Amino acid sequence: MMRAVRFDHYGDVEVLDVREVDDPVATPGRVVVEIRAAAANPGDIYVREGLAEEAWALRARLAGPGAPRWSMSFPAGQGMELAGVIVAVGDGVERWRVGDEVLGWCTERVSHAELAAVPADQLVPKPAQMSWEVAGSMFIAPMAALASIEAVSPASGETVVVSGAAGAVGIVAVQLARHRGATVIGLTRPVNHAWMRDRGVIPVIYGDGQAARIAVAAGNRVDAFIDTFGADYVDLAHELGVPAQRINTVVDFQAAMTGRAGIAGTNDAGGAAGLQHLVDLVAAGELEIPIADAYPLTDVRKAYQQLAERRTHGKIVLLP
Repeated sequence: MMRAVRFDHYGDVEVLDVREVDDPVATPGRVVVEIRAAAANPGDIYVREGLAEEAWALRARLAGPGAPRWSMSFPAGQGMELAGVIVAVGDGVERWRVGDEVLGWCTERVSHAELAAVPADQLVPKPAQMSWEVAGSMFIAPMAALASIEAVSPASGETVVVSGAAGAVGIVAVQLARHRGATVIGLTRPVNHAWMRDRGVIPVIYGDGQAARIAVAAGNRVDAFIDTFGADYVDLAHELGVPAQRINTVVDFQAAMTGRAGIAGTNDAGGAAGLQHLVDLVAAGELEIPIADAYPLTDVRKAYQQLAERRTHGKIVLLP
């Protein structure tokens, strides 16, 4: 039997346990991955605290009839993105072999475990030079950043502002926007300003007076805005004169409901093809995925306590 994170009801980190459960099976179309790294994400907190049902209901209303609905059953697993080694291959899977090193995602939210059964088309090859920690962090936040960039489409010579620029999504979004030739302003704490400058991003401290500071840094012209934090940042984007069609938020569903921003996220970034694009950028040295901290699977509660502070620079990763 393998070890895996499980919880029996909604609640704080105290509901999380590491238990022995049956090993997954490589059913047709799936492979079993021995997990080497699996990132922790804010979305896991929303799910565990019972907030995902409301968010998904709003997203479904935005998407229209036929949109997927949220469903939850207990005991529940946790975690979506992963990296590891294939140890079993189900019938009908031709691309993968036992021993292949891969990274990807599992929609069943069971990656915080020693093993996971994953659809074969939700995996891409792990580059040999990529660390396991980075490989296990490539899907959720980087794909949300990619979707945000595609939604607001910053062009060379334009200026884009990113809120929460040092967080897991923002840190990728600022790099992707710079990769397109845009001038990028990153809202973040002073401790992160040197990292931003080193990568060609103009850092601006958030808080009172931030609109004026952004206007000065941008020369009074902001073309696009990516909100990775929530709070009142969509309001700030409008205050700066950014049209709604050039604003994307990954967290403010209410703003999207009222047509004040788009809400393209992880699931809108092209699946395995989008993931492969990001992996290629990392492998080429054109994109960096910073790792804030790594914890053994047994310290899952500590990992999420740190993540909930929303002050980390990069990803937090669990190592089974």
